[in-house]
Amino acid sequence: MKQTIDKLQFNQIKEEVKKRAIGQYSKKRIEEMTPQTNLQTVKNRQEETKEARQILESQQHVPFMGLTRIDALTSQVKKGFLLTPTELIEYADFLRSSRMIRRFFEKNQYQTPLLHVYSKNMPDLSMVEELIYQQIKNQKVSDEASRNLRKVRKQLQLTEKEIQDRLLKFLRHPHNKEMIQESMIVQKGDHYTIPIKASYKNKVPGTIVEQSNKGTTVFIEPTAVEKASMNYQLLKAEEIAEEYQVLAYLTGALAEQEQAIDLIIETITRLDIIFARGKYSREIHGVTPRINQSEYIKIKQGRHPLIQGKAVPLDFELGNDYRGLVITGANAGGKTVVLKTVGLLTLMAMFGLQVPAAEGTELAVFDEIFVDIGDQQTIENALSTFSGHMQNIAEMLRKVSRNTLVLLDEIGSGTEPNEGAALAVAIMEAMYEQGALIVATTHYGEIKKFANDHEDFIPAAMAFDKEALKPKYLLQVGETGESQALWIAQKMNMSQTLIEQAQYYIQHKAYRTTKKVFQTTKVNVPRTKTQVQQFSKGDRVYSAVHQQEALVYEDTAEETVTIFLDKELINVPRKRLTLKMSAEKLYPVGYELDHLFTDFQTRKWQRDLARGSKKAHKKLAKEAKERREKRD
Repeated sequence: MKQTIDKLQFNQIKEEVKKRAIGQYSKKRIEEMTPQTNLQTVKNRQEETKEARQILESQQHVPFMGLTRIDALTSQVKKGFLLTPTELIEYADFLRSSRMIRRFFEKNQYQTPLLHVYSKNMPDLSMVEELIYQQIKNQKVSDEASRNLRKVRKQLQLTEKEIQDRLLKFLRHPHNKEMIQESMIVQKGDHYTIPIKASYKNKVPGTIVEQSNKGTTVFIEPTAVEKASMNYQLLKAEEIAEEYQVLAYLTGALAEQEQAIDLIIETITRLDIIFARGKYSREIHGVTPRINQSEYIKIKQGRHPLIQGKAVPLDFELGNDYRGLVITGANAGGKTVVLKTVGLLTLMAMFGLQVPAAEGTELAVFDEIFVDIGDQQTIENALSTFSGHMQNIAEMLRKVSRNTLVLLDEIGSGTEPNEGAALAVAIMEAMYEQGALIVATTHYGEIKKFANDHEDFIPAAMAFDKEALKPKYLLQVGETGESQALWIAQKMNMSQTLIEQAQYYIQHKAYRTTKKVFQTTKVNVPRTKTQVQQFSKGDRVYSAVHQQEALVYEDTAEETVTIFLDKELINVPRKRLTLKMSAEKLYPVGYELDHLFTDFQTRKWQRDLARGSKKAHKKLAKEAKERREKRD
């Protein structure tokens, strides 16, 4: 399902969920999680997310503490490394958090019964927690952690005071004033020193501990404090040894509870993941969908969660009255977005997330979701776009079966239209026979026809605003959409005759294929007066009298020609007319030229009279009677 997850951008959804998890281990677990195919597991996940959402909506806060690095700290304990005082406090905070979480869900058990069951099974390690808090204070080992430590630190205080007193005496002595760079005691490591001017370094008895970068100052430990300083260092080493014992004891206490701690970590991590799903679900205004395994999808007012701004909600149904849906419509009209929305919302539900839709939405748990969306062209495999699509679909055909959803974008495109359409129909038939639910997009008329004729398929169209020349991004099930090419061409002021010709070709496929003989143009041959321009019915001519184009209605070889202009028949001198395009070139063989000179209503009226329509004849008789009455 990896390719499906990539194509539908589900990894972006997981990233959003990860951001809302607290613990690093939780984030790692979310990364590894996949949509589930077991119905009960999905239902449990949905119930977990719903309960978490209820807690969040009630403005309560789950006391997650110490969770950020708990996995790393536990790993150190298991490897035998000592934890520092700061790390031990972090661990104690985590244990305290587990105790508080247990109490929290016990208090909210009627609101969150499932989460309460998870939390109540966490072991109580309050004794270890209290032990750490007792022996670690202010991010260091407490004096009360052991008798020896308390004794050593007392001696350290006395020794340190002795050193400080002697150094203060040195600073205050007037004899030393000239040699001192700054009148202050400076600690360098475990040594207490006096900053002395470099020129006097040989005149002050003691040990040079350090020198300034510029060499102007030396830090000297006077001889008067050397003995006390040595004693201080010994006591300091003893203090470190005592602290080590305490840290080893506390780390060991945690190691002894390895199994119990693992259970606590697993439980709180699970809760952290559930609440991460709940936080994201709340932010996208999701709802808990009904979940089934009966291959039925019903999306009410669904929205693609990754589309920014105001998206047109999607109403979609599949798997009840029909198992196949073929979507048509203009380019960039939202067909692909429909596919991605259906697929992505299904994956989100199977992952345990609420979906951005209205109440009443129902989604199915599928064993597999197959997707063919986007450009499959690859340089590495030297595949064209069409070859890439076919490779992908061939792989699907080997795996598709009952309880699978197939999403096909622009099926059959990228090759010769007739072959592409035929192959696309054959593919959908094969997938249907194997039991799959199919949603496909296309521009091909043959595929539209297949969807319209098949008993278990239905066509759908993306609505198009013909006046504004832009898509409405609204799915209309049961409608057959067009590419809108002819409409757009018309709006761009392309010849109406040409558009009608194209429409005729779409319907009848009767193209003009006869060879036209073109006369060679004779240069510098003057036209004789006997040469007369003859016109045929339907010729498009330019009238110099009216300075606009018109259609020839009748040419009787007289001095004037009858033309059709502005819905009127007008006689115009022949010499004032210029041929722009002949009827032979303008219209297909067999085209009824009289249709050019009458509107639809008139033609309908004539047909009704010809076929003997009673309504038409009554109307005719009425009009005759009115004329007689008017004459009388």
